[in-house]
Amino acid sequence: MSKSLETLNASLQETLGGRLVSVVTALEELTIVVKAADLVSVCTTLRDDEKLHFEQLIDITGIDYSQYGDGAYEGPRFASIYHLLSLKHNWRLRLRVYAPDDDFPVMASVIGVWDCANWYEREAFDLYGIMFTGHPDLRRILTDYGFVGHPFRKDFPLSGNVEMRYDPDQQRVIYQPVTIEPRVITPRIVREENYADSEGFRKG
Repeated sequence: MSKSLETLNASLQETLGGRLVSVVTALEELTIVVKAADLVSVCTTLRDDEKLHFEQLIDITGIDYSQYGDGAYEGPRFASIYHLLSLKHNWRLRLRVYAPDDDFPVMASVIGVWDCANWYEREAFDLYGIMFTGHPDLRRILTDYGFVGHPFRKDFPLSGNVEMRYDPDQQRVIYQPVTIEPRVITPRIVREENYADSEGFRKG
């Protein structure tokens, strides 16, 4: 661990204390995990404490862990990941928060801490179905307002639930059941046995 990360780790331990569930270092970046109930207070501390000063929220991403580790994973299904930057200290930090309820994932909005969280949270809601309490306008942002489901969830069908097309008779866009047959496409290099001979030359 670099001296900079050691300093950041020490500052996090000192400032957040018992609110830290875990701290992991990988690829020269720290990832901390906190409970959903502590999310807003931790984010406020990360922004305002002079030893940390993470004044910029770069992005929020959602994750669905339902098929993680080929089914070996046992833990909460949904999480939100917050990517933070301290311009003052030239530090980056990843904050992970798990939603306590797999069936209805909910966590608090951090718009009150960083204004730019607005569209990021709408995206996580749209694609993963994560609800952010306190968000002033939580609606879809990438899919159509009438879209059914959340397309980044692991159980969402690859072909979707409906398809959209323009109907020349009705002179408008309509939705209809999916007409594409579901199938799994395996790349040729994987599908064909003995694709190359023993010397590595391509056959055929």
